[in-house]
Order: sequence, then C-alpha cells, then structure tokens
Amino acid sequence: MGPADVHGPLWTGILLSASLLIVWSPLAAAQFTLDPSLQNMTPRESLAKPNISVSQSSVIEQRATVYFSCVTSDVNITIHWVFNNAFLVLQEGMHLSADGKTLTILTVQRKDSGPYQCEVRGFLQVQRSEPTFLDVYYGPDSVQVKLEPGLPSGEVVNVIENSTVNFWVETETHPLPDYSWFFPNGSVSSSIKRFTINAISREHEGLYRCLVSNSVTDLSLVGAVEVRVVGILKPHIVFPNLTLVENASSVSLTCQSGFQEVGVQWFLSSQPLLPSERLELSANNRTLAIHGLRRDDTGPYECEVWNLGNRARSDPVRLNISYGPDQVDITRDPASGAVSAVEAGLGSSLTLKCWAEAEPVAEYLWSFEHNASVSEQEQLVIEPLSWEHQGLYTCTAVNPLTRLTRSALVLVTVVGWPKPVNDNVPGVQEQVRAKKMLPPVSPEHFYEIDLPSATGGSCSRDPGKVLPMYPSVPPRPKGNMESNYQVLVNPESSIYSHISSQA
Repeated sequence: MGPADVHGPLWTGILLSASLLIVWSPLAAAQFTLDPSLQNMTPRESLAKPNISVSQSSVIEQRATVYFSCVTSDVNITIHWVFNNAFLVLQEGMHLSADGKTLTILTVQRKDSGPYQCEVRGFLQVQRSEPTFLDVYYGPDSVQVKLEPGLPSGEVVNVIENSTVNFWVETETHPLPDYSWFFPNGSVSSSIKRFTINAISREHEGLYRCLVSNSVTDLSLVGAVEVRVVGILKPHIVFPNLTLVENASSVSLTCQSGFQEVGVQWFLSSQPLLPSERLELSANNRTLAIHGLRRDDTGPYECEVWNLGNRARSDPVRLNISYGPDQVDITRDPASGAVSAVEAGLGSSLTLKCWAEAEPVAEYLWSFEHNASVSEQEQLVIEPLSWEHQGLYTCTAVNPLTRLTRSALVLVTVVGWPKPVNDNVPGVQEQVRAKKMLPPVSPEHFYEIDLPSATGGSCSRDPGKVLPMYPSVPPRPKGNMESNYQVLVNPESSIYSHISSQA
C-alpha cells in the first residue's frame, strides 16, 4: 500500500465534512429551531393516527357536559383540536387540559353540534383523527302557525272566501317533532306539518291550534291562529265634499278597503296612473292628491287593491270641476256665428242667443243700455221691434260656483218707416194694403208709438214716452265686444241684482 492509500480515508472524511457543512449552512443562516419536545425524536419514528373518545355523542341542549379525549400512544407531541374542519377556538364554557388531550364543554348548546377531530404533531409529521360527531337535541322553540296566502295581523288572519288556503307551522327543533292539529269543529289531525283547505268558507272560521312535541327533549309548545273568512271586499274611493274650482282647488282621493295591508294601484281613464308634479301618491299608494285642478282632471278614477291572491277594483268616480264662464258669444240664429251688431226691420221679431262654456251651466242676464234688465234667460226675443228697441244690449254669463262673470255686447239697429198714427193702417206684421201713406213731416214732428205689453221677455217702456220719428242710431262698437272676467264679491246675494247695481 502506497502513501496515497494511507491518506485515502483521511481525504474522504474531509470531503464528507465539507459537503455536510455546505448542505446545513442555509439552515443555520435561517436560524431554524425545532419544538423542544421534538428535539429528541429521530426521523425514523412515525406518528400513529389518534382516536377520539367522547363521554356521550347525543345530548340535550343545556342539560349535559361533554368530554372529548384524544387517544394517542405517541409522546413528545403537540395536540390541536378541529371543529367543522377548522381549528377550534375556545369559547366561553369550553376547557382544555394542560396537555391538550381533553376538551370539555361544560354546558352544551345547539351551536356545539358538529364533527370534532384531534390532530397530533411530531417531528415533521402530522396525524389527524377521524371525525366524531356530537348531536345536540333542542326545541321546540316558539311555534308560529302561518297561512298562505294571508297577511296575519297579530293572531287573527283574514282570508278571502272561496280561496285556497295553506296552513303550516314554523319552529326550531331537533329532531323533527310530532304535530297535532286541533280544528275549530273539534276534529284532530296528527303527524302533518302542512295542510290545505280548498274553497274556504265561513264554516271554516275559528281558532286553529297546533301542538308541536319533541319526544327527545320532552318539550311541547302550542301555536294558534284565528281565521276569519271575508268576502271579496270591493274598494271604494272617498274624497271630500267640496266645491272644486279650476286652477283654484286641490283634492285628495282615498282608496278604502276592508283590509289594512293591501297593495294599491290607481287608474285614470282605465289606464295605470303615473305620478307627476300635479298627481302625487302617498307612501302606501292609498291616497292620490291632485294639485291645481284643471277641467280635464274629471277622471274617471279607479283604485285596485290586491291581497290574499285576489284583486278587486273600485267603481269609477268622476270629479265635478267648476270652471268658466269662458268667452261669451251672442248669435242671431243657430246657423250664424257670433255677432257684435245686427239690423232688424221695424215691427219684425228679433231673437238673440247668448252662450258661454261653463261648468255648471252658466246663468244669463240680458240688459239694455247697461242699466235695464230685460231677461234672465239664455235667449232674448224682441217682438215686434220698435224704435225704442234700438241700442246696445249686454249679455252677462254668471257662474255662481266659480264666482266669475263675463259679458258681451251687441248693437241692435232698427230699419224701416215708423208706424202711422191712423188706426186703420194694418200692423207691420200684416201685408200693407193702403195705397196712400201719410206725407212725411218735418224732423221736429213726433209720433207717439203704441208699444206691446212687457211680457215674454220683450222690452217695455213707459207708455207716455215720446220718441222722434227718425231717432239717432248709436255708433257701431269697435274692437272686442267681449269683456274680461269679473268676480262676484257677494255670491250669497242675488247675482242679478248685484250685477245690475254695478251697472
């Protein structure tokens, strides 16, 4: 053996030491430390899978204490507990032993129900037990009997006659309870959570009770509901009994129904009503407010309610909105348009008609020369025409509800020869047979004219009044002959005497 052989093992050891130093240097730089309890373990030892033992796996809420033990033969280990696949955070009423092997739940709650596991950790090894389930029984809690469809109000529920009604029970309990129903007619039904009554009638009215029993917890509770069967209560619209005037009034319409909790929809002219600046709905849609009424806001208005799966709509209502009078027109006959001046023959018949758009229908007052009231009718008939009928006639339209008046003027001109004084001369309405007429006289000569009696809306005068043969004709009016609005300041008095007194 040469010198190389003598130093061979020495160089091999040196190289091995250098290799180990290179491998462990990064670990030393990271300052890696082991759990002191694991420093004496060697990698050759493997951890065994732990098991859990529990004092009782099924318990009643608030009536038991449960102990979980993590069973393992390994030493120098740490133990962690897992609940519902997450590391357990100790809550109030839980206790963990010093070595971590025993978990105690002092007073079990329903929230403690679920799978538990223990996990052991050794040198670079982890083992977790199979889950052990803790079942916690509880309830029943408060019992509520409910109906569908239905809107309970306290312990009383209104249902629509002939509708289908489903009854069921809501409660918190484990395990599933037993149900016993006690019906108003004295019958009893068991082991059902739900039942249905088709075409419910007034015979089904009364108190329905359900006994919910938990055979494990030995607890029982009763829920009850009183059922009232009502007909389909058709809603109706209510609004104040006020005089509604265009541009001067607001009004509120209320949809009234026999149910307190209903959905409400408004309709205008059979179309769903959309709110606007003038049409305002309350929070529950029960009240519709209309601001600044216009004449076209009359409606019809309807409201529809729904509840318990049924719908019903009110009868339509219309609003009486007063307006006008609008422009006053005076016509000579139905076929003619508005006139401001007319001519008619002496002794003939003249009919003038006055009309103005208004709600309610306007009342009319005819006056002559602004001071003499001659008619209180829509139509003025003057016959036979005489010279004294010539002049300005005013028709005033009056609306006592809006307290507005409006008027128009017409100039009447009489044309033709005056009636002779000779009583043998036929009247102007008859065919004139006389061949010789009285010669004309000077303008200063006057005739006394026999006037018809003041009846039937015709004009009258003092029989002793003398008119000139050729009376002067008032000039034709120029411009607009129709007046602006005037307001009745004292609507309680006679509107006609008021207007006349203002002339």
